[in-house]
Amino acid sequence: MVSHCYRWPKFSAISGVSTNGKLYILVRRGTIATKQVLVFLRHLLRHVRGRMIVLWDNLNTHRAVSVKRFVHDNRRRLSIEYLPAYCPELNPDEWVWRYLKHVELANFAPRDLAELKVALRGAVQRIRMRPRLMRSFLEASDLFFCHHR
Repeated sequence: MVSHCYRWPKFSAISGVSTNGKLYILVRRGTIATKQVLVFLRHLLRHVRGRMIVLWDNLNTHRAVSVKRFVHDNRRRLSIEYLPAYCPELNPDEWVWRYLKHVELANFAPRDLAELKVALRGAVQRIRMRPRLMRSFLEASDLFFCHHR
């Protein structure tokens, strides 16, 4: 028997890959809004040493006034650059999610949100334990810094 839930509850994630191959991720129930973007930026400032340039797509929450204010207030350590519109292939993070969906969680059919969250957490941990794989996401993105490091 096959059952299907047509109205799944939702959780979303915001994540990033550092140039040294570390994966940072924040998973929340519902959608990622400006508040979660700020939480993620604070998380990065706590865990990444030195100055950071965050490369983002053009999502509205990334351009919110409160995010711009936060970046300005932390300009000694943090700056934001935006990727060109409709260029997910330039974003290393997109390669991480492609791998998660098509390799780590391929054919996975969770019974509920809790089961999906546990599986995602395990998949992220397995990826983090493979530095060569993490580096491949950077290299696949074809960003300039990958070739001149």
